[in-house]
Amino acid sequence: MEHFIAAIHQWYGIHRRDLPWRATRDPYRIWVSEIILQQTRVDQGLPYYERFIRQFPDIGTMAEASGDQMMKAWEGLGYYSRVRNMHATAKIISGRYQGVFPLDYETVRSLKGIGEYTAAAIVSLAYGAPYPVVDGNVFRFISRFLGIHDPIDTTAGRKTFYRLADGLLDRNNPGFHNQAIMEFGALCCTPRNPGCQDCPVMPGCYAFQHKLMESLPVKNKKKQRRIRYFYFYVAEDEEHVIIGKRTENGIWKHLYQFPLYEPDHHPADGGLPALPFLREAAGHSHEVTAEISREFIHMLTHQEIRARFIRVKHHHLPDKFPGGIRISKAEIHNFAFPVLVKNYIQEIFPREQE
Repeated sequence: MEHFIAAIHQWYGIHRRDLPWRATRDPYRIWVSEIILQQTRVDQGLPYYERFIRQFPDIGTMAEASGDQMMKAWEGLGYYSRVRNMHATAKIISGRYQGVFPLDYETVRSLKGIGEYTAAAIVSLAYGAPYPVVDGNVFRFISRFLGIHDPIDTTAGRKTFYRLADGLLDRNNPGFHNQAIMEFGALCCTPRNPGCQDCPVMPGCYAFQHKLMESLPVKNKKKQRRIRYFYFYVAEDEEHVIIGKRTENGIWKHLYQFPLYEPDHHPADGGLPALPFLREAAGHSHEVTAEISREFIHMLTHQEIRARFIRVKHHHLPDKFPGGIRISKAEIHNFAFPVLVKNYIQEIFPREQE
């Protein structure tokens, strides 16, 4: 395996991307990058990373930030539990560890939102600790190269791949090795159309020899997406609009939205203005229905959201409103919204040119 490791390291030395978190051994910055890059492409995550480091340059500034500031900085990245956990961990490190990122794997692993992979990435890249990282790129590469058919989304499968990755680990330079094997999976041993002809270890690859590149790694059958119907009530007057914060567990927690009605089916368009939700929200005001939007479809991992926005203009919005607070239209872009809602807001309340 020494030849195999040397070949991957040599490939990495030639092909690695110039990314800012690779130019530091600061565990804080490595942690921020790893959390952002979970479920996120590098090209999408890079501007978020740069913005986070400018806005929250260290543990202390992140710990002192408000929840709304954190959510606004994260707006558009999705999987919002990541930023909530990041904020909680920043507060823990700031208080319990006097703002100093822990050194050992087990302590790092115990922090909120940090699993085996992220803990291994932090301690190996920042401190040179001998822990293998096993992300999707590593799963795919090891599965193909060694011909492993264990499903990667099972507990037993993950244990198998961790053991194999640990056996391949270069313990003299674990950080460099982990970066190399992850980058190789991201750029060469890709999910679709892998660059087998440019692969330095292609002659020894099980998947290439058996034409199984598209079949490996193995995953259990995907869950079917649940379809949900969202009807947002956009209540506005000349200067104000109503928004509310999602506080319940589930998608988009701590993000803002318009007052929401969620039926279990798709009501006919003609019946929308008569929905009990809308009658209750409108109260006794003399509103004029301006429009019912087209359907907005938003795909999540296990859910499909089909949303419509019912825009209703009031002569004067009351100070108190069921399901929300009154804000000025001028400040609506200061709040963090789910992408689906943000896209609609940009259509009806475009941000003024600065």
